[in-house]
Amino acid sequence: MWPKSERDASENLGIRTAGISRDAQSSQRVRVTHSQRHKHVLSTRIATPNNSTQRTSDRIGLSKILMKIIDFESVPFRILPYLNAGRGPGQFTKDLLPIHRAAVDRLPDDTDAVIVTADLQGREVFPKGRPHSPDGLRLLGEVLPAELADDVLRDIGEFDPRRIGVLLAGDFYTVPALDKRGGSGDVTSVWQAFAEQFGWVVGVAGNHDTFGENRTKPKRLPSNSHYLDGEVVRVGGLKIAGLGGIIGNPQRIQRRTEDDYLQCLEELLLQEPSIIISHDGPDGPDNGQRGMPSVRNLIDQLPPPILIRGHAHWDVPFATLTGGTQVLNVDARVVVLTLD
Repeated sequence: MWPKSERDASENLGIRTAGISRDAQSSQRVRVTHSQRHKHVLSTRIATPNNSTQRTSDRIGLSKILMKIIDFESVPFRILPYLNAGRGPGQFTKDLLPIHRAAVDRLPDDTDAVIVTADLQGREVFPKGRPHSPDGLRLLGEVLPAELADDVLRDIGEFDPRRIGVLLAGDFYTVPALDKRGGSGDVTSVWQAFAEQFGWVVGVAGNHDTFGENRTKPKRLPSNSHYLDGEVVRVGGLKIAGLGGIIGNPQRIQRRTEDDYLQCLEELLLQEPSIIISHDGPDGPDNGQRGMPSVRNLIDQLPPPILIRGHAHWDVPFATLTGGTQVLNVDARVVVLTLD
């Protein structure tokens, strides 16, 4: 699917690479690391208070174990091209999907890496030798899992795909003709593709996601998949909560009123999850980190360690909120979490 010549172009294709909040630079230090594909990769080391990585069992009992992001590589270690929808027939464009690496202080039991992504709203590039017509092109999320398992992850290590987990934060559909942005449709095949390649999948729906006949919730997914919408699941010792959709008109699919959304979120926070996956989410401290201030205010009162979100693109995809929650925005990007 992805020609070799188009894979390693982060410095040459003008892609916007992520940084870390200027407001937080005083508590962070920048270092240079090495990877197999880049001689020098700019990486931001995230400082944490003393003893911040101690097991939560030492502080609040065995019911909750923390996970923290301690290092985020702002330059992607791989970039993959895909086709993005335009605003009329034939107006689709080639876009770039950055794949980053981040280090965490722990992972779920029996898991060596976790893939985190959202808003893969595109389709595969044209296979070699076929006419440049979008007819029959697969969703980006249908082809990406095999590419990750068979090729991309080898850039950063040798992994058994059965020991890799996936966190999905919603919005994986693009109209087949690539002539309309913001179309909604069935993403069951995307969930199935990730479940076929990797050990487990946990995720939520975006506001453009449907699931076959049962439009708002999948009727059946592979046994290693957990679809969440106001629920909590425990995976390898980590408690993961999920809340799908966005704040909006509840007469439209995958939307809640602001009051209902905040009530559902509060109920999840009170269960003290290690990770929350949401599609919508809080705003961040930097200009351009769009989101909902009301969600941020609630999270600051009952802070989970990590919140994964999508929906609104952030050029700077990582932020730490006042209450200590780390927000990782994976709109139109992939982040691979591994141990430091």
